[in-house]
Amino acid sequence: MTRKHFTEDFRKEAVRLALNSDLSRHQVADDLGVGHSTLGKWISAYRHDDLMSGPHDDMQKELARLRKENKILREERDILKKATAFFASQK
Repeated sequence: MTRKHFTEDFRKEAVRLALNSDLSRHQVADDLGVGHSTLGKWISAYRHDDLMSGPHDDMQKELARLRKENKILREERDILKKATAFFASQK
C-alpha cells in the first residue's frame, strides 16, 4: 500500500472545510479521500500553529490596555503608601 502525499494547500483547505462547514469531520474526510485520524491530526496541527503564530491584533490591544491599567494601579498604590506614611507621622 502506498502513502498519499497531500500538498500544504490541500491540508489547509481540508482543515478550513472541517472547521467551517456544516458537514461532520467524518463526512469531510470521506469526501476528500483522507483518513479520519489524518484529518484530526491536521486540525490539531493547525490549531497549534495558529496559537503559536505570534501576537494577534486583539492581543496587542489587550496587552496595551493591561500595561496602561498596571501603570495606573502602581501610581495609585504609591499615592496610598505616601498617604499612609504621612498620616502615621501625624500622631
